[in-house]
Amino acid sequence: MKKYFRHLEAIRAKLGRGKRLLAVSLIALLLLPGTARAAGLTDIITLLTTITSTIQNAIGGVLTGIQTLNSTINNFRQQVIWPVTALSQTRAFVNSTRAQYQTLMAQVHAIRNNSATLTNPTQLESLFRSAQGGSIAQLQGLYTNLYTPVPLAKDAKPIQRNLMDMDDALAMGSLKTSVLADQTTAGMLTLADSIEQQSATAAPGSGPMLAAESQVASLESQAYLAKVLAAELRQEAAKLAHQNTLLKQSAAATRTLQNQIQQVLTHP
Repeated sequence: MKKYFRHLEAIRAKLGRGKRLLAVSLIALLLLPGTARAAGLTDIITLLTTITSTIQNAIGGVLTGIQTLNSTINNFRQQVIWPVTALSQTRAFVNSTRAQYQTLMAQVHAIRNNSATLTNPTQLESLFRSAQGGSIAQLQGLYTNLYTPVPLAKDAKPIQRNLMDMDDALAMGSLKTSVLADQTTAGMLTLADSIEQQSATAAPGSGPMLAAESQVASLESQAYLAKVLAAELRQEAAKLAHQNTLLKQSAAATRTLQNQIQQVLTHP
C-alpha cells in the first residue's frame, strides 16, 4: 500500500512538471520576435506533441493501472473481507429481532410492582424502587419513620440496643445497595440498547470496537453484581451473629436462673 501511494505521488509530480513545462514553452513562444516565433513553431509543436503523447501513453497507462488496482481492492473487500450480502443479512436480522422484542421488553420494564398501601410504607418503597442514587440521603428518615428509632438507654438493655442498631445499619446498607444496583441495571440496559443499535448500522471493520465496548459493559455489570452479593453475604453474617447473640443471652439467662434456684434450695 505504501508503494502504491509513493507511485501515485510520483505521477502527480510528473504531471505537475509537465504542466509547468507547457506553460514555460507557451510564454517563451509569445515573447519571441515574429521571425523567430515562425522559425521555432515547428519545434514547439513537436515538443507539445511529445508531452501530450507522454501524458496519454506512459502516465495514462499508469493511471489506468491505479484505477484497476483500486477496483480490485474494493472488490476484494466487498466479496472476501466484508461481504456485502452477509452484512446486509446481519443488519436485517438485528433490525427484525429489535422490532420483535423491543415492545415486549418495554412493557415488562413498565410494570409497576409496588405493593405498599399505607403512607409511610408507600414512601419508603417508592424511594428504594426509584433507581435514583441521588435520593439515598432521604432513605434514613423514611426508614426511621416506618421502623421507629432505636430505644433510649433507659428503655432497653445495651446488648439489645446494639443488636437493633446493627440490624438497622445492615438493613439500610442493603436498601442503599439495591437502589444503586437498580440504577446500574437501568444504565446497563440503556448501554445494551445503544450497542444493539450501533450493530445494526455499524460500518465494516467496526465489529472489534463494538465487541470491546460490550466486554467493558459486561465487566462493569459483573463488578456491580459482586457488590450486591457482598451485601447479601454481610446480611447473612449479621443474621447469624444476631441469632448467636440471642443464644448467648439465653444461655446467660439459664445460668442466672440456675444460680437463683440453687440459692433458693440451699436457703435455710
